[in-house]
Amino acid sequence: MNRRVCLLIVFLVLSLPGSIACSQANREGSATAVPPGSVSRESRIPAAAVKVLPRNDAYAPRVHSQEWEQPMGLGSPVNTAGSEDSPFITPDGGTLYFWFTPDSSIPARKQLNDGVTGIWVSRKTADGWSPPERVVLQAPGETVLDGCPFVLGDQMYFCTARAGNSRGIDMWVAERKDGSWGNWKNVGEKLNKLYQVGELHVSADGNQIYFASDRRGGKGKRDIWVTTRAGGEWQQPVNLETVNSPGEENQPFLTEDGRELWFTGQSTHAPGSVGVFRSRRTTTGWNPPEEIISHFAGEPTLDREGNIYFVHHFFRDGKMLEADIYLARKKKPPAQVSSGPKP
Repeated sequence: MNRRVCLLIVFLVLSLPGSIACSQANREGSATAVPPGSVSRESRIPAAAVKVLPRNDAYAPRVHSQEWEQPMGLGSPVNTAGSEDSPFITPDGGTLYFWFTPDSSIPARKQLNDGVTGIWVSRKTADGWSPPERVVLQAPGETVLDGCPFVLGDQMYFCTARAGNSRGIDMWVAERKDGSWGNWKNVGEKLNKLYQVGELHVSADGNQIYFASDRRGGKGKRDIWVTTRAGGEWQQPVNLETVNSPGEENQPFLTEDGRELWFTGQSTHAPGSVGVFRSRRTTTGWNPPEEIISHFAGEPTLDREGNIYFVHHFFRDGKMLEADIYLARKKKPPAQVSSGPKP
């Protein structure tokens, strides 16, 4: 998978400094831009694209814990022959946000104006998942590339390449009002430029941000860091040394109770790919992580019941074909047998 497991990695092709990347992106093809949400995802998937089925998956994801069932793809209408990536499930398990692009082989600059590459949302119904809808976080005529959504209450944090950034890709935040997202704004130079915040997760109380970054002082290529809010200001980030390694740790997810930290790391069960890891918090800090899901699995996000949603990338002959959202269900505890008096 190399460094394309998440949208931020895809964004690396937009490596020109700050506003230069955004202004060049706006110049390229702005006249042919398709308004987001005006066309369907399926209409943009190449005609030659073939949906990879589990039976044809050479590197099917595997669970290495007795706590979860073996994973399965969410299927239609969420997954397509395009690439579904960067999932985020709300704690109640009822709303799924994700990133989509119809063809992962297309350079990011050519995804800007296709009308479908970006953040989508699907809601759980009695019959399964609803047809996904585009989440529009841009003004008419504006050229942007958004992804890696994280939602806490009525706030959505997301990474984006657009005008107004302090670097090529910044974190922004939007607000939900009357069911629609708006009032999007940059989270500020302190988080973006000084702390170099990447994909993030805000704690349930809003006072900590766990994030991935290759900022100086880390243990490896990309580490998990945490910054705490005190006196209304975000404090100097702290490296989670027991979690990080000389390799790469990315896409952190913190459970609501703050007791478990999940992230993407370099697989030990399937060297050369990435896997889903979990670290548990104790009275002395974070425990060394354990790999829960292997074989091109990443970007974990959990609901309150402990079900794991993650992205799985399909590879063949060293080439990434597409990506789907997968689910590993938490096993139900065995029913307790009553030891009371019998008739």
